[in-house]
Amino acid sequence: MENMLECVFIVLWLQFGSLSGDQVEQSPQTLRRQEGDSLSLNCSYTVSYFRGLQWYRQDPGKGPELLFLLSSAEREKEKERLRATLSKNGSSLHITAPKPEDSATYLCAVETQCSPGTCMPVPKPCSWGPGLRASLLFILLKDIFT
Repeated sequence: MENMLECVFIVLWLQFGSLSGDQVEQSPQTLRRQEGDSLSLNCSYTVSYFRGLQWYRQDPGKGPELLFLLSSAEREKEKERLRATLSKNGSSLHITAPKPEDSATYLCAVETQCSPGTCMPVPKPCSWGPGLRASLLFILLKDIFT
């Protein structure tokens, strides 16, 4: 049988910065693709002020690795088989011809920019710093069917 890549949705919300109701969500919850088929991971956001969006990859037991940093001036970036696009309220990470070595956790983070008097100070509980909204999702797993 053929190798399958399965994208399992795991949610860990990290919310820092203002308490203005800003939200970041990623989808789909479950994604199955044949090895070699393209796939897209989506990130939608609603924020009061937008500064930038980052896509990260995290391998088990390691820290997150920055894949792309997008701003309103840079709507698309590409690196090897990866391409990130940015729209007004969302972003997509496209993986062309995924391989088993693409198995990892993928993270979308939206950095908000506050105007004076609209943000509450927040201590830095981790290295993300204030103003970041992040969702930790998407583990690509290799299933071998016999």
